[in-house]
Amino acid sequence: MNMMNHIPLSRVDLNLLVLFHTVLEEGHVARAAGRLNLTPSAVSHSLGRLRYLLNDPLFLRTPKGVVPTARALELGDPVADILAHVGRVIASAAPFDAATSSRRFVIGAPDAIMASTVVPLSEHLSRKAPRVDISLMHLMPTRHARSGEHPWQASLQKLEKREIDVAMLPLRTVPARFAAQRLYDEDFVVAMRKGHVFARTPTLTAFCRAQHLLVSLDGDPRGFIDELLAKRGLQRRIALTVPTFMMALAHLSRSDLIAALPRRLVERHAARFALAVVELPLKRKSDLIQAVATKAAMLDAGTAWLVELIVETLGPGRRSEL
Repeated sequence: MNMMNHIPLSRVDLNLLVLFHTVLEEGHVARAAGRLNLTPSAVSHSLGRLRYLLNDPLFLRTPKGVVPTARALELGDPVADILAHVGRVIASAAPFDAATSSRRFVIGAPDAIMASTVVPLSEHLSRKAPRVDISLMHLMPTRHARSGEHPWQASLQKLEKREIDVAMLPLRTVPARFAAQRLYDEDFVVAMRKGHVFARTPTLTAFCRAQHLLVSLDGDPRGFIDELLAKRGLQRRIALTVPTFMMALAHLSRSDLIAALPRRLVERHAARFALAVVELPLKRKSDLIQAVATKAAMLDAGTAWLVELIVETLGPGRRSEL
């Protein structure tokens, strides 16, 4: 923020930085005004003051809202860091104490990760922070993402907008403005009811001949397994799609369908649903599941504690206890 070096700090209202950050997140003056409990005209007036201070238009109007200039994008992360530091200074008057805090945190994750981790995480949380509450938000990758578009971009945006505090996502790398900590590697196995004939001959040929269940929120009967099969000139029959993994487990237990499901999910619930498990007859690289938060959010002691708790509960070396 070199351009601000020559501006007397007495002329800079912290509220202007809050307003700038909100407009940048929303991409719309009226929506930003709603979040700030201001009128759109008040937001526009304050943006005028910022434009004068920073000698840049900052936001350009379009029929769908506003788009940031290059300078506004450049300022985005530094302003977010400034606001986070200020928040931390103010919050330091009442340090976060997990044993007595009654905060509510929002954790976002795909369905399979939530179903695999919510029980151990809740149990650990109740021991460490009995008054802290958790809300879980279902996150989904963007289907058929355009070239260059990150499939989890929408989830990362939810973190930046503070709609969620921490996300658990299958990501190997994250943009520089995020912090990520490794939780575990996830691969897929084939699940079915006990006594299923496929368990006796779990070959690729038998796999293709079987009738399959696929977890698909939008009902699309094609997943990554089908893409792997197609590369070999093979295909399978998806006899049923269901929208959630827990529904999949329940249906497998009383049908002749088989399904490729995350190993950790199946291991946690196999006994409950009387399921048999065999290795997937296809080679596939495992997914790295990580706890992700913005670096700005990690300056908050409560968020940093939550990430630490998640890693402590689910991270490397904890699998045998789950």
